Amino acid sequence: MKTLLRNRKALTGLVIIAVIVIVAIAAPLLTQYDPAARTGRPHQPPSLDHILGTTRIGQDVFARLIYGARTSLAVGFGAGLLITLVGTALGIISGYRGGKTDEVISFFTNMVLVVPNLPLLLVLAAFIGQASPVVIALILGATSWAWGARVTRAETLSVKHKDFVKSAEMMGEPQWRIMTFEIFPNVISIVGINFIGSVIFAIITEATLEFLGLGDPRAISWGTMLYNAQKASALSVGAWWDILTPCFALAFLGIGMSLLNFAVDEIANPRLRTGNHRKRWSLLVRSGEGRL
Repeated sequence: MKTLLRNRKALTGLVIIAVIVIVAIAAPLLTQYDPAARTGRPHQPPSLDHILGTTRIGQDVFARLIYGARTSLAVGFGAGLLITLVGTALGIISGYRGGKTDEVISFFTNMVLVVPNLPLLLVLAAFIGQASPVVIALILGATSWAWGARVTRAETLSVKHKDFVKSAEMMGEPQWRIMTFEIFPNVISIVGINFIGSVIFAIITEATLEFLGLGDPRAISWGTMLYNAQKASALSVGAWWDILTPCFALAFLGIGMSLLNFAVDEIANPRLRTGNHRKRWSLLVRSGEGRL
């Protein structure tokens, strides 16, 4: 954790994510408007009364933005947690036990990896019809775990031959305890990267499905904001605030999660830590020792 907080990318990403989470939690304190109620004129430009303007039916865009953050964050972190749990559990079990267990899990993993993810999600969402955010999170968790299982399995295969694992086996430790307390702590960096990447994927995918009209239009989220703005031809009538607000919110959250993901990747992979080498080279050049 200390190493993570010393990393500028990680610190910046954590600040961005913390700001968004705090704003979402404090939504009732930050606005007096009901996000689903008509509170102004249709497509009213930003003003003191409505700092981000209104939608086509007069709903406050700022209220919908901060209340919608709750839904988007809940889907992202919920689906990301589910994807990570399933992928990590299957990856560790497959890599450690091997044999028939590994063959069966690898078969299903390869099968899920072969099927294009986004078309599968589109078909499932269209089949369900106006899927709620909870249903979208469950669909994402059930169809997006294969990559995490594959990389966790590969890391487990290298860890299972370490001396501390062999010692635990010789002492008669049960397999579930070895996988939980010996192997899992040593693949935690892979799990962290998988979780952050899954959260980004879930938030963007949920917004995509809802933008295409496959989500519940009554739900308040950034995806439904994009859908309603596109349906109302917001850009064509000059109501840029209606469609750009959720776009910037998604981009801002994506930047924060990506910076945190890059930082965790740098900490987990020493070969990516180029900052110290640059500083050392610049000092050599300044002192004249780095001349060729």
